[in-house]
Amino acid sequence: MEEEDQRKVTDLVIELVRRLLSQQNTTPNSPNFSQSLRYAFRILSSRLTPSVSPDADAVAESIKRRLATQGNSSDALTFADLYTKFASKNGPGSVNNKWAVLYLLKIISEDRKNAINGIDSSVFLPNLGLIDDETGIDSRVLNGKENRDNAWKNGVLLVSKDPENLREISFREFRDLVKDENEVTEEVLVRDVLYACQGIDGKYVKFDSNLDGYALSDLVKVPRATRTIIRKLCELGWLFRKVKGYISESMDSFPAEDVGTVGQAFCAALQDELSEYYKLLAVLEAQSMNPVPLVSENASSGNYLSLRRLSVWFAEPMVKMRLMAVLVDKCKALRGGAMAGAIHLHAQHGDPLVHDFMRRLLRRVCSPLFEMVRSWVLEGELEDIFAEFFIVGQPVKAESLWREGYRLHAGMLPLFISQSIAQRILRTGKSINFLRVCCDDRGWADAATEAVAAAGVTTRRGGLGYGETDALESLVMEAAKRIDKHLLDVIYKRYKFKEHCLAIKRYLLLGQGDFVQYLMDIVGPELSEPANTISSFKLSGLLESAIRSSNAQYDDPDILDRLRVKMMPHGTGDRGWDVFSLEYDARVPLDTVFTESVMTRYLRIFNFLWKLRRVEHALIGAWKTMKPNCITSHVYTKLQRAVKMQLLSTLRRCQVLWDEMNHFVTNLQYYIMFEVLEVSWSNFSNEMEVAKDLDDLLAAHEKYLHSIVEKSLLGERSQTLYKSLFVLFDLVLQFRSHADRLYEGIHELQARTVESSSNSRDKNKPRQTKDKSSEPGSWISEGRKALTQRASEFLQNMGQDLDALATEYKSLLEGFLALLPVQQHIDLKFLLFRLDFTEFYTRQHATV
Repeated sequence: MEEEDQRKVTDLVIELVRRLLSQQNTTPNSPNFSQSLRYAFRILSSRLTPSVSPDADAVAESIKRRLATQGNSSDALTFADLYTKFASKNGPGSVNNKWAVLYLLKIISEDRKNAINGIDSSVFLPNLGLIDDETGIDSRVLNGKENRDNAWKNGVLLVSKDPENLREISFREFRDLVKDENEVTEEVLVRDVLYACQGIDGKYVKFDSNLDGYALSDLVKVPRATRTIIRKLCELGWLFRKVKGYISESMDSFPAEDVGTVGQAFCAALQDELSEYYKLLAVLEAQSMNPVPLVSENASSGNYLSLRRLSVWFAEPMVKMRLMAVLVDKCKALRGGAMAGAIHLHAQHGDPLVHDFMRRLLRRVCSPLFEMVRSWVLEGELEDIFAEFFIVGQPVKAESLWREGYRLHAGMLPLFISQSIAQRILRTGKSINFLRVCCDDRGWADAATEAVAAAGVTTRRGGLGYGETDALESLVMEAAKRIDKHLLDVIYKRYKFKEHCLAIKRYLLLGQGDFVQYLMDIVGPELSEPANTISSFKLSGLLESAIRSSNAQYDDPDILDRLRVKMMPHGTGDRGWDVFSLEYDARVPLDTVFTESVMTRYLRIFNFLWKLRRVEHALIGAWKTMKPNCITSHVYTKLQRAVKMQLLSTLRRCQVLWDEMNHFVTNLQYYIMFEVLEVSWSNFSNEMEVAKDLDDLLAAHEKYLHSIVEKSLLGERSQTLYKSLFVLFDLVLQFRSHADRLYEGIHELQARTVESSSNSRDKNKPRQTKDKSSEPGSWISEGRKALTQRASEFLQNMGQDLDALATEYKSLLEGFLALLPVQQHIDLKFLLFRLDFTEFYTRQHATV
């Protein structure tokens, strides 16, 4: 049947050629007929195919659209009717390849149109009837436009391309050339490249340690272009080798601290990416088993793998592998939060492929880190075996737990967690541990549960991850707010922090006036003794007496039990006044606020205030000594006028000096008690009310204590003033001793004067006994003249001592007042205003 069909086709072709050549009177036996017949068979057997899809309906629609646009609507309708009949004929005797017929008609029509429009017909298929027998050149080209117009009337074109099948010859020559230039087929090279991309040496492509990469052996003969593309493709193998080596090295040494859980997660994420890479290589290896077609074959389709196709397949894996290799180099010496932060820097990329890849990788890498945050914030547990977390803990005593137990490690803080959030995370976990260890409280668990519910996150592992910064911040904020509030409630209510602060103010800062006055009265005689002879047990008993004899007895027994006597280290010559102090026992958890260093500063303040009160007490004592003499001054009327004037002058000097010292001490004490202590306490009380966490409370207390120290001249910048002030205090105490000595002498003079008068009345009476007045050296034994002389010398000496003391005091006071205006603390300037309210010292200094 096939032979019969071929015979029919051959007969039809012969008949077609005969009819086309009938106008030239060409016989079937002529050479022209034979040449045309051979050419016709060559065209029909050609392998050239049009570059369009074989769709008959599409070609027909294109023809109808072309006819319609040219204004030939009737022709378009006629063609549509003919095509419908043509397409409906199926079965024996019908045309099978209908689209080829339509395509041929369309091409012929377009060629005819181009020829009519004057386009050079030499670029189109020539007319069969116009080929010159001898030259083979189109006669229309030789004869001009007239012959061209007549030639198109024949209606059939001859394809003149490749009349001798030069295309096939060229393909055959190219195939031979490729075989000569390549000792190895492309299929083998593709498989070697795939091996290299898995870190395996192939037959021809192997790892060269000198080049530090995979390369094709120089002994293999391949074109330069092939060698170049192989070198580029094998870069993927070098990158794979680096990433794989890092994973293997890290996993082999995993328990070591240098790797850690974040490093392990990083390796696992890299391994997952390599698994996807392995899947791609498996698909490519399957395709590499198919032969690579040559150019002469239909290479536009087919399931094969060439080097160029491989470069397309490797485009995306190359980007990922390069990125992984960069991360491996960057993270080789990092761990924990530092590693996560370094990887995060590479996620800031505009390429969606890189961005998605890094986001997926970071979610795996940061999973252990976020789990540590969740455990720390909600449970107070520091699950950091390999020191990867940005919070570091260290074993300390309970009193130092809050300040020194935990701290931020800036080197481990990743960049996607801000410094403020890190501080909140640190404080929240510290609060839980502080409640658990120092306060023996478990109420924080309920607060943590409420925080999770309020934040709307899950407490399970893996609930938080990279990219969920808002959820993390919400959880931390809610947990910090609730746990800090619970901590302050425990401190204020259960441990009565405010009451203890008030107790320290009343007893250590001498705010309880009746207690301080009574204590100073009863311990005064004892403290006047040498320090090494004083018993602390006796002083403790006197402290108990002062408490029971003042309003302090109504305070909480727990507070009174914490108040104790403390004797400071003393040297030779120290008195009890120099070493006596009170201390307050702040137990856990209050010792977090009242640390040893804080209590040392309280002790400095107490010593200053105790010295100030002692000076005030000394002036009051001097006043008590001086006041009764106004009543008994009439006793001295019998003295000589000169002695009386001397006595009155000395008393006046003493009184004036006492007034000056009392003015200074009274105003200084008012400034300390009201403008320093009370104002600072008021500010501290207000800040306690608004404190949101323990750090705020510690900061408020530190500010309160610092304010007292600076305003009380105890700061580092006021040391000159402080020393000058204590010299003034010592002068006041010297004045007290001078005043006591003066009035003791006056009392003795008064007594001797009375005795002298009695003796003069009883001089005629016999002496029965020998009294003290008759002893040698006494004022009375020397008579009235000697008494007057001794009184004059005593008063003169006391007047000189008081003058010297007044001069020194005046000089020191002027120096003290001169230093006040240059102090940086503004409240010290108000102290100057209070001490020199009438500008007395200013005018006095100006006159000098």
